[in-house]
Amino acid sequence: MGWVRILDEENLPRNERQIVKIGRREILVIRQEDQIFACDNHCPHLHFPITLGRLDADGTLHCPWHQSAFDLHTGDVKAWAPWPPGGISRILGKLSREETLPVFAVKLEDGGVWLELRD
Repeated sequence: MGWVRILDEENLPRNERQIVKIGRREILVIRQEDQIFACDNHCPHLHFPITLGRLDADGTLHCPWHQSAFDLHTGDVKAWAPWPPGGISRILGKLSREETLPVFAVKLEDGGVWLELRD
């Protein structure tokens, strides 16, 4: 599908987040200092919104519900449902198989934030 302008750059200040709807999909767009990330707004574990997840300086996003952690550069899983501690987390982790978080290429150009959509 190619590149799509999703926001004016001024609408995504440093260290802020925005949800952008494209069709039926909700995309979480995060500007952390000089980096911009975009990912699906639903954790692949139980499909809860990931909007308020903690973001580490290295680009790791933690789901606020069960603390699954994802690398926003690649979408790779860094931790799969480690909360709550103990046996319950092992059970919750098995409710769905480990999956990467869909991430999207993003760029700033002509005063806008652009997202690359794949077919």
